[in-house]
Amino acid sequence: MRDPAVGIDLGTTYSVVAFLDPTGRPQTILNAEGDLTTPSVVLFDRSSVVVGKEAVKAASLEPDCIAEFAKREMGCPTYSKTIHDERFPPEVIQSFILEKLKADAEQRLGPFQKAVITVPAYFNEPRRKAVQDAGHLAGLEVLDIINEPTAAALTFGVQRGFLKRDGTAHSNEKILVYDLGGGTFDVTLMEIRGDTYTTLATAGDVYLGGVDWDRRLVDHLAEAFKAKYRFDLRKHPGACQRLMQAVEDAKQTLTARQETTILFDHSGDAIRLPVARAEFELMTADLLERTRVTVRGVLKDARLQWSDITRVLLVGGSTRMPMVQRMLREESGKELDCSLSAAEAVAHGAAIYAGLLLRGENALGHAIRVQNVNSHDLGVLGFELATGRPRRKVMIARNTPLPAKRESRFATHRDNQPDVLINIVEGGDDTGQNATHIGTCVVRDLPPGLPKGTPVRVVFAYAANGRLDVYAHLPTVGSTAALTLERTSGLNNRTLDEWQDRLSRRRRPMKLNSVSE
Repeated sequence: MRDPAVGIDLGTTYSVVAFLDPTGRPQTILNAEGDLTTPSVVLFDRSSVVVGKEAVKAASLEPDCIAEFAKREMGCPTYSKTIHDERFPPEVIQSFILEKLKADAEQRLGPFQKAVITVPAYFNEPRRKAVQDAGHLAGLEVLDIINEPTAAALTFGVQRGFLKRDGTAHSNEKILVYDLGGGTFDVTLMEIRGDTYTTLATAGDVYLGGVDWDRRLVDHLAEAFKAKYRFDLRKHPGACQRLMQAVEDAKQTLTARQETTILFDHSGDAIRLPVARAEFELMTADLLERTRVTVRGVLKDARLQWSDITRVLLVGGSTRMPMVQRMLREESGKELDCSLSAAEAVAHGAAIYAGLLLRGENALGHAIRVQNVNSHDLGVLGFELATGRPRRKVMIARNTPLPAKRESRFATHRDNQPDVLINIVEGGDDTGQNATHIGTCVVRDLPPGLPKGTPVRVVFAYAANGRLDVYAHLPTVGSTAALTLERTSGLNNRTLDEWQDRLSRRRRPMKLNSVSE
């Protein structure tokens, strides 16, 4: 029996699982509660771990035991919140969500291990590695990770009729995918030419999503409550959780109506606060503007005009807000493609990609090729000989098509230098500020008496699957070092094994599936 082609959209606020059915079409798998989406919320009580809807219900009663929005903290050493006097890596929290999704999917598919997991296009390498580690901890063999906008483009291309039955495009398409989810934001420009999906440029913000719109409403209501009762709801964890739920409902109402009223009470004090859509749009205008600036930047990076774009695809639940759609229509002068479920499109694309990896075919039974770009600059952080100050040299610029290979010359920065350290960084500015260190390549045991300025040849070879090979060579002395970075940030093998052992022991009495009503 062949492995099922399973794709997982591991979202900040909601997650979705899909698979390819016997006809090769992607289908969403309902969770144990009968829902298409599973809240990405984890409740740690004293005897069990509960994921999903039931965890959300408990959030206002046990806020100190709740972990949410962990996707935003992927790549960090630990989750920002201490739970039961313990600090968990974000990967561990995400692994509970993945295990819940896997268990629910197995009720329909039977046991499986292999899956594709999606990530924001703007995730850097440590965050991508953290997603892979979360999958490993959940008992999954992660076939690959795929950028969320790329997955969405696969879904739209296959299902919405601008591809022929053999999977090739009727004509060349240049598509802008605007992906505003619950916690992250991406914009990706893709070209579909025949059977090849090529990413032209991508940008985004891992700290921008629908939850930020919610928090503006929280502040608005909390300030009104404080003015009336001299009590700040935001300082009471349980009240703040209930407030978040109330404003999320209000935000959804404002998508359909021009005005709504938020009713909220705490300890016998109640407030009734009308909120108009125009008022909500004004208080969140700067958030929307951040997405507009990103869209313009991606077009500039790709050297394209709106007249070059054939489709604008909306992905992510937050794109339902009228302000988002109005802004994009004004910017592009085009009608927007909102034809597929914003919640399901990414998971469906991941399932299509899983089918491609497992069987060399997509949902239409025809092989397609996906070419991505790197979302952040990759470079070397060294010292400028003239000033002695840190200086970053970009080896592979962001939005470079993958695979890519680049070479550059450096020099030792002092006499009699015993070793050469090539510090590999991602992102940041020319001085190395805000750069993420992702590895070090070391040429050791250089001969004594080596003069300052001895040339060092450095080569970066970045594969399409995210593997980075770095070579450092001193041609005058014949010394060479090589380093392979295969998303080696995050948990090391020893720590990963320790958590795997801890979780396997803890899970015996634990109940990882949400309890159906």
